[in-house]
Amino acid sequence: MAQKKIYQGLGKLFRVALVAYLAVLLMLMWFETTLIYPAPRYPVGDWDGAKTHGWEDVDFISADGTKLHGWYREQMSPPRAHLLYCHGNGENVAYLGEYLAWLADKYELNIFVFDYRGYGRSEGSPAEVGILADGDAAQKWLAERAGIKPQDIVLMGRSLGGGVAVDHAARNGARALILQNTFTSMPDAAAYHYPWAPVHWLMKNRYNSLERIVNYQGPLLQSHGDADTVVPFALGQKLHAAAPGKKQFYVSRGLDHNNGDTDEYRKILGQFLETLPALTTADESSSVNAASE
Repeated sequence: MAQKKIYQGLGKLFRVALVAYLAVLLMLMWFETTLIYPAPRYPVGDWDGAKTHGWEDVDFISADGTKLHGWYREQMSPPRAHLLYCHGNGENVAYLGEYLAWLADKYELNIFVFDYRGYGRSEGSPAEVGILADGDAAQKWLAERAGIKPQDIVLMGRSLGGGVAVDHAARNGARALILQNTFTSMPDAAAYHYPWAPVHWLMKNRYNSLERIVNYQGPLLQSHGDADTVVPFALGQKLHAAAPGKKQFYVSRGLDHNNGDTDEYRKILGQFLETLPALTTADESSSVNAASE
């Protein structure tokens, strides 16, 4: 009789634990958007930096009509490259004014940085499908402004922005791809933080860069901190191994996810930009086509 009571008690305890576990999983599913997209909105950030660092306000529209906002900085004509920057999940353009202005000046770049839907001054609510559409619209806007083809834009993405940049490089093409501290997929990164949850089954936001990067054949510069506590270093290595084109991997030794660039990395970035394939403008492309007809 005593043994039976013990088994009944254990069964009840198991049922309570199971219900609690399922409740936690439901909470994670319910709050997935909030956890992935902290989405700082205006006026959070240094919005005065636009004027201080020479940024131009840009309003443009995503494919579904969502109104988006970004900053554009035209360093020179012609620049070394036209660069589209895709930021991390906890940033907006106002976090990046000084850094990207320095990048533009240092490497002679024209840069367009934009906010995903729900971020900064962009309207809407963030989700993977919408954010990827926003990136498509940003790449198209920059190409039209620069008078080049979308595939002649350099794509640069950090963390979440790396997932956006990989998607666009794979589908739209890119002159080059620069990735910083990014992942193989969003569920892979989540599994590191929630090893007890079946996140690969539950998550709606996927950003499956590991599958997509095989469709990008161009040059790649990838960097990752080997002390990254947000996106594990091993995920960056695995993503890099899957890239089929000419590639380079820089290890930010001892650095965590948000520690910034080292002087050595900045030197390597400059060398990478100096070796980009030649740029073909839309006008030159039209001339070549006309001559061949």
